Amino acid sequence: MAHIQDARHNTYRNDSITADIVQQGSGNAGRDIYNAPITVLHARQPKPPPSSIVPFRRDDDFISRDSLDKVRQICARPAARAALVGLGGVGKSQIAIEYAYQVQEESPTTWVFWIHAGTRARFEEGYRRIVQATKMDGWDNPKADILPLVRSWLCDKSNGRWVMVVDNADDSAVFFPLLGRAKAVEVGNLGQAAEPLSDFLPQSPNGSILITSRSRDVARRLTGRGDCLVEVKPMDKGEALALLQKKLSFNASEHNAIELLEALNHMPLAITQAAAYIEHRAPRMTISRYIDEVRRNDHDRALLLTKDMGDDRRDGRASNSIIATWQISFAHIRKAMPTAARLLSLMSLFDRQGIPESLLHNRYWRNDGKEANFEDDIHTLTSFSLVEISADGHEFEMHRLVQFSTKKWLELYDELEEWKEAYITLMDNSYPVGLHKNWAVCQALFPHAQAVVACRPAGRRRVEAWASVLFKAAWYAREMGKYMEAKEMSQDALEAQEAALGAEHLDTLTSVSNLALVLQSQGKYEQVEDMNRRALEGREKALGKEHPDTLTSVYCLAYLLQQRQQYEDASLLYQRAYAGYQEKFGLDHPTTQACMDHYSLLQRLRALQASGSK
Repeated sequence: MAHIQDARHNTYRNDSITADIVQQGSGNAGRDIYNAPITVLHARQPKPPPSSIVPFRRDDDFISRDSLDKVRQICARPAARAALVGLGGVGKSQIAIEYAYQVQEESPTTWVFWIHAGTRARFEEGYRRIVQATKMDGWDNPKADILPLVRSWLCDKSNGRWVMVVDNADDSAVFFPLLGRAKAVEVGNLGQAAEPLSDFLPQSPNGSILITSRSRDVARRLTGRGDCLVEVKPMDKGEALALLQKKLSFNASEHNAIELLEALNHMPLAITQAAAYIEHRAPRMTISRYIDEVRRNDHDRALLLTKDMGDDRRDGRASNSIIATWQISFAHIRKAMPTAARLLSLMSLFDRQGIPESLLHNRYWRNDGKEANFEDDIHTLTSFSLVEISADGHEFEMHRLVQFSTKKWLELYDELEEWKEAYITLMDNSYPVGLHKNWAVCQALFPHAQAVVACRPAGRRRVEAWASVLFKAAWYAREMGKYMEAKEMSQDALEAQEAALGAEHLDTLTSVSNLALVLQSQGKYEQVEDMNRRALEGREKALGKEHPDTLTSVYCLAYLLQQRQQYEDASLLYQRAYAGYQEKFGLDHPTTQACMDHYSLLQRLRALQASGSK
């Protein structure tokens, strides 16, 4: 034994001992000495108690919302899955954070995990944190296959209850990749690459999963049930007001606060960032000044809405700007569904409410070989909550800030002018003249015609079409007694035509006459007389004295002079117009008859005037 002890030497490698073991043979066989590894068994480390790995602090200013109650109801069921879906910046992650803290508070023995699911790499990073927090078997093995390791642990009831938040699960390709064998080999792990990431979210009776997503489609696939989706909309007036007051260190007047919230569409992220900006720039920046700058023009609005004031309760790799937040969705759609991105581009130029389906079909396609399917495209936009569908399914609506952000995104890609021209052409082809028979269509499309005003093209190529839409819309507005709108659109149309076509062009002269009618309705007779005489002289020169359009100018000027009680001049003009209409149209034509009726009325007025003077 002494020889054995002297001969033995101990070395330690990777938790094992290499020892020289002397084995005694029988008889004269001698000794056979050989090396054998002996594994050292460490004492099992105690498992840590359940805890939370939510990477954000709790928000003391959190405003409770109905969405949170719905999540709690769904997640109370065994193996539950719920999903918060809605626009970026609408508050999905903040609701999830509050839910996670409530679970931890009410059930300290429940594990609470947080996984960022924007990319596969970040999902795996979240699972590594679970491994480290739980100290599950194999946690310290650098070669461990993390995803199946965590899945097995989550499925083991002996590990206790758990709740997992899967945040920003927006990209279907992250969870449901369509990998061919070649791509899987490229990834480097054929077995794992072929298995969708969604398979590593177990349906275990001892756990529940809450998902946040901008995409209703992704959320539905991950939950497996449509009734497990909780739509998060912008805050209502009361919620938004409470949030703003909590984020400000001073008491804001309710009037100013409500005005600001309306300008921000009650979007929580926009409200939080606006409050932070006002606080940071006080006392020079006030709520009323912020409102003025947001509404001043698109440039100033964009500057404010792209400000990133930071927020330590949001993912550090995500922008806190409301515009940048939505542009992430735009970019994803542009890559995955280019035709849906084109549809969104066109819709951003309409009035935000009552966008008719009939004006969208076949209007946003390109001859680039990419076939568009309207149903698929509109489904994509509604899935990302960028567009909402009316009750009858034939009209659509967009949030004001979503439209604005889309247009800023188009500017970024130098495509805004292209889409303005497309929208102008569409509206010029769709909006009828303001005749009585067209009033129903004119009324339905009037807000969209008004939206054309903001789309004045930079070049001259589409100015005529732009002015044409305004001319027709102004005609209808005048017929409806909307004189201010009619005046503004008529003036814009006239200025554009004068610049593009010249002062004597017939289309310009038509706009002169239209504006004169609007001003006449407002009693501005001196201006009207000048404009009518300009239209008459221009048409006489271009068309001749007997052309029906020239006669119309004669008729309009006669009616104006009658209203100004210049009966003698009016009488001469009526006689000229009547004679011309009789020759061109005949005695029984409605225009001839109307002219004769006005002339007869004038004669009676002159007779009364003459009798009164005696």
